[in-house]
Amino acid sequence: MSSSPGHPRRWLILGVICLAQLTVLLDNTVLNVAIPSLTRELHAATSGIQWMINAYSLVQSGLLLSAGSAADRYGRKRMLIAGLALFGTGSLVAGLAGSTTQLIAARAGMGVGGALLLTTTLAVAMQIFTPEEQPKAIGVWSAVAALGFAAGPLIGGFVLNHFRWGAIFLINIPVAVLGLVAVAALVPESKNPRGEGPDLLGALLSTIGMAALVFAIISGPRHGWTSARVLGTAAVAVVVLGAFAWWESRVAEPMLDVRFFRDQRFMGAVAGAVLITFGMGGALFLLTQHLQFVLGYGPLEAGLRTAPLALTVVLLNFTGLSAKWSRRLGTPVSIALGMALMSLGLVAVGQWDSGGYGGTLLGLLLIGAGCAVANPAMAHAIMSAIPPERAGVGAGINGTVAEFGNGLGVAVLGAVLSSSVASGKSLSAGLGAGQMVGAVAVLTGGLLAAGLLKRAEGKAA
Repeated sequence: MSSSPGHPRRWLILGVICLAQLTVLLDNTVLNVAIPSLTRELHAATSGIQWMINAYSLVQSGLLLSAGSAADRYGRKRMLIAGLALFGTGSLVAGLAGSTTQLIAARAGMGVGGALLLTTTLAVAMQIFTPEEQPKAIGVWSAVAALGFAAGPLIGGFVLNHFRWGAIFLINIPVAVLGLVAVAALVPESKNPRGEGPDLLGALLSTIGMAALVFAIISGPRHGWTSARVLGTAAVAVVVLGAFAWWESRVAEPMLDVRFFRDQRFMGAVAGAVLITFGMGGALFLLTQHLQFVLGYGPLEAGLRTAPLALTVVLLNFTGLSAKWSRRLGTPVSIALGMALMSLGLVAVGQWDSGGYGGTLLGLLLIGAGCAVANPAMAHAIMSAIPPERAGVGAGINGTVAEFGNGLGVAVLGAVLSSSVASGKSLSAGLGAGQMVGAVAVLTGGLLAAGLLKRAEGKAA
């Protein structure tokens, strides 16, 4: 047993920080259902709509590492409060916006708050729980992410059926206020005891580099992978991220210690996380099209029919079953098993559906079970490979990897779909081909991560 008993109110605190996290995750998907209303009421052009969506994700993904580093240096509770305040204020401005420009600016501000919340919530969870309880706590934290994915379109559709589009942002405000009060009263302050100075150049380079990389990825399907916009932005990302790695290896107090990447346990978890989010992000992007364009469901019906995936994750993680399995099997086997189940689920969705929902439902249940086992194990492997005083940076790495893998998956599997249809295949066949590519990526990620983690454990023993 651990020598530290953990915070006496740790489960209540986890509920508070998960509520804050859920608000951020809902906002990743809720705007999609409001696009027709925004186009009509704000007279928004297609480019404006894209920037409303992308301003949030670009700012959030670009700032994750910097936000995690700031939390370690200045206090995780302090940054959690700042994130809630920024997210709530941005939501108010977005809900009352009268023009496309105002809404884009508000969404960018919400992205800043979102980056702070996603990193500090996981970092706080690592501080208040004992090592024995951390897998279960991370499982609950991961389940909230799945819940956000499933609930976003449903909540957005319900709100838009009864209120104007601005309400999808204004509903965040009472949650942010409640979160501020609860965090101030319950969450203990924690930070890196070394009191390292800020790495301002590292923060600037990482923000520019990651934002440029994500922008290149999301621009590829629309503008073409060989277009000047995509190649130019990708070149900026490579140069700036290269400069970031060079700077971090030489500065006395780096934001991201490059020695982490010499740790096989850390690299195994990161490699697996990239490929798991690559396969899942792209496959779920294809799934929504499969449900609507092949099986003929409307947007709300399609959203309801994806719910079994999230509900499976929530059930297995909230009950502690996935944490119990992971503890018995060990991290490498848990990751391999979870990602094998997810891969089978993707095959079921892509290949076993003959015009009905049966194959899709089986696939969703398998994917959900795999997610429930593999995702918390992967996140715990990343976080436990990093010193506890750098928990914020660890959470930033975890979030950055997820953003990168998800964006790349949507872009690449979307390209597979487009090329399949262009070659004369039906939409259904193209979607199936994309799901198979996702399945191979997930299975490869599971085997690679498990192998590296097993080798690292053997060396440690």
